[in-house]
Parts: sequence; C-alpha cells; structure tokens
Amino acid sequence: MTTEPYPLFPTAEPYRSGMLAVDELHTLYWEECGNPDGQPVLFLHGGPGGGITPTHRRFFDPEHYRIVLFDQRGAGKSTPLGEYRANTTALLIDDIEKIRDMLGISQWLVFGGSWGSTLALAYGEAYPERCLGFVLRGIFLCTRAEVDWFVNGMRNFYPEVHQRFAAGVPEAERGDLLPAYVQRLFCDDPAIYMEAARNWSRYEGSCLFLEPQPQAIEDFESDAVSLGIGRLEAHYMLNGAFMEDDQLIRNIGKIRHLPAVIVQGRYDVICPPVSAYRLHQAWPEAAFHMIGDAGHAAMEPGIAQALVRATEQFKRGVKFS
Repeated sequence: MTTEPYPLFPTAEPYRSGMLAVDELHTLYWEECGNPDGQPVLFLHGGPGGGITPTHRRFFDPEHYRIVLFDQRGAGKSTPLGEYRANTTALLIDDIEKIRDMLGISQWLVFGGSWGSTLALAYGEAYPERCLGFVLRGIFLCTRAEVDWFVNGMRNFYPEVHQRFAAGVPEAERGDLLPAYVQRLFCDDPAIYMEAARNWSRYEGSCLFLEPQPQAIEDFESDAVSLGIGRLEAHYMLNGAFMEDDQLIRNIGKIRHLPAVIVQGRYDVICPPVSAYRLHQAWPEAAFHMIGDAGHAAMEPGIAQALVRATEQFKRGVKFS
C-alpha cells in the first residue's frame, strides 16, 4: 500500500492486452493486469466515452485480483474514437460477454462508477449468473430526471460553469441544450463537433470534485477525452441509455441475491445522492456508504478509500458492510 491520502495500490502494468473487433465498425482495446490466476474483476469506466487510465488499476490488490479493463465502444484506445453509431447499452453488454468468453472467465466481480455503475447494473441484470458481486460508485440510472439535472440542474451549484456551457450554442437554442448540442456533436464538420465536445466535456470536468481540480478540467478538455465524452454522453442521454425509464430499479430483483457495495459522494453534483439512495432502497441488502466530504470523482480521498475497502473485503470474503 502507499502513503497517499487514499490507500490505492501501486500501478500494475498489463501483462496482456489487445484489440478485439466486435463488429465491422468497432474494435475494443482491452488489458489484463495483476495476478493471471487470481480472482477476476471487471472494471467498467464512466462517461460513457471516458476510457480507462492506469489509475483505474489501483483499486485492486494486484497480487490477488486478475484485473480486466477495457475501453468501451468509441472511448479511449478503442476505434473509432467518439463513434456513436452501433453504440447501445445492449451492444456494450454483448461486448462484455465477448471479452469474458475470450478470456475464459466464468464469473467476476463487477466494479463501475458513474456511467460504469449504469452499465454494471445493466450487465448484471442481463447476466446475473456471471457476476460474483458489485462495487458501485456515483450512481447514475440514466432516468429522464437525471439527464435533465445534468443538462440543466447543475447550474444551481455551478452557475458560471453552466453559463459557459450554454454559451456554446446560439442564444435562441439555449432553452433546450441537449438537442442543441446533439446537432453540433453529430455533424460532419470537425471544427464544429470538436468545439462542442470540448464545451460539453469541460462542463462535466469542472464539476467532478468537491473542490474543482484544474488538472482534471484540462484533461477533460483534451481532444482524446472530450470527443468520446461529449459525443457518447449526449448520445446515451438523448436515448435514455436505450432502456425503459427506471428499468434498472425495476429489474433489481435479478441481482439482489448478490453482494454489493454502493459508494456515493454526499456533494456529488453530477450524479446527485438521490439516485444512490433510491438504489439502496430497492436493494437494502447492499452496503451503502455516503461519503460526507466528497463530490463525484473516484479520486476524492474518502471515495477512493471506500472503494479499496470494498475490494479488500471482497478479497477476504468478509461480509460487505
């Protein structure tokens, strides 16, 4: 363990990685690190479109876990970057199964935050028999209310950030920002869609932490991050994640028998705590940790500590609490 304020493990370098073509359009980057003979765990990144980073490997003891990470369609090193065509929740679930089958894994712990929590729940409800349990952070159920909050409601806490976000489209279109951004994000002119993507991604990056982090904002403004974040978040929000509204809560009975930990920042402005609370009400068997001094990001110290504690408890077979 490190002496950092949050007890992350040292970065484990991949011992195997590759590209997996999942259809004629999309090819996914995947990697494995940690113990090749260890307990399998699947990491699902946020966004959608956010991609994986070396830091994401650090929530897991590399001596114990066989850590599987991949960039979802249109994200990170997967190609084409920012591609929203043939990109739905059902297809992402199919991709997870392709990766699991390719790696010869029968069951795994599923770990996801933000959009990763959405996908983790959707995957678990589709394939409960493949899941050993769940570690979920910053819950996002992709309901209409949550989408409206992200696009409009965050101005209640970050009015200056939202004003800059709204200024990215003509004044006449600011009454309905999601379709206004969709029109620009999905056009064929790189000058237009890249500017829209940077505006969208900066908006999110500025609200991630309890205390805004300039480096996080800068990272979210980069072309490599913003195109995936901007296009795919708008794509999934516009389409309600290709699920019925509140589908994840209605189907929670399919996974209630599995162990789970829910970790939520009290001052998470991007994914407000009400969604995590609703999930816990529907899934009272899951352990629920509200982190009192944290926003949305996994790297908030209290959140990172709770996530590592969860993976350590699962490693030792300790009952989640």
